[in-house]
Amino acid sequence: MSSMIEVEVTKVKQLTDVIREFTLSPMEGALPGFSSGSHIQLHLPTSHRVLKKAYSLLSDPADTSSYRIAVRLQEHSKGGSRFMHEGLSEGDHLHITPPSNLFAPNSSARHHLLIAGGIGITPFLSYLAEFQRQSKSYELHYAYRGGVTDAYVTDLRQAFSAKLHTYDSNLQQRLDLDQLLSNQSVGTHVYVCGPERLRHSVQEAATKNAWSPSRIHWEAFSGAEPGQAFQVELARLNKTLEVSADESLLEALEASGVEIPNLCRGGVCGQCATTYLEGDVDHRDAFLSQADQSQQLMPCVSRGMCGSRIVLDL
Repeated sequence: MSSMIEVEVTKVKQLTDVIREFTLSPMEGALPGFSSGSHIQLHLPTSHRVLKKAYSLLSDPADTSSYRIAVRLQEHSKGGSRFMHEGLSEGDHLHITPPSNLFAPNSSARHHLLIAGGIGITPFLSYLAEFQRQSKSYELHYAYRGGVTDAYVTDLRQAFSAKLHTYDSNLQQRLDLDQLLSNQSVGTHVYVCGPERLRHSVQEAATKNAWSPSRIHWEAFSGAEPGQAFQVELARLNKTLEVSADESLLEALEASGVEIPNLCRGGVCGQCATTYLEGDVDHRDAFLSQADQSQQLMPCVSRGMCGSRIVLDL
């Protein structure tokens, strides 16, 4: 992985009861430039171990004096989001990776259709600044729960009202994905970031309306959803690990000193693909083909089925 960057938390804003925004400034020198859709990994020194979490940059790419990210507190979190909300304050120092981009807008698209759910708005904030400067054709559909996950709706209404469509679940407002995707021109690309059910719904509606997979883009940094605890055997290292219900296989491997290359930690980029030799796997990724899944898994999101023992080629 590229060399780490030390930053200071120079500003913390509580945007809603569950969403906090953090401004990260360099300790020395300048921060690397980035493009819209980029993310960074934070290395979080929790009381148990260093956790690695990926977050989208919501800053304007034209401004690299600092980076801004926003974090939603997950209800049952014992790690990353809870540490960010309860253990991180202005003046604290962190180590981050240089920006990477797995979610850049397609340069050949004639129109950009952005669909965000809750905290999934964050990567699109960097899109909007760039789209405005470049006079790109776009529209943003933003679904949220008022007072909870609507952190940026007021700012968006002020700056991008002509392009913005909002849906507050508290007001029973629903986004009709089938209708939305059936009324788009061939040159349109759709981008979705938000809860897994939103991503799946967009993919289903796109498939129903004969969208080419090359025109569908998504981002997922949610990592592994909780599941049953399971056991993993590392065949070449002759080690056996217990993976608890609330940690990912990747986190368990890292805690045991086994480093696996990774970027998104959400089952999208393919960097952490690992060969397994035995076991019944709940894959959960959006990268491997069905054929690949017979031999490989993505430890950032994949889990052993209840009672299963996974044997990795490690």
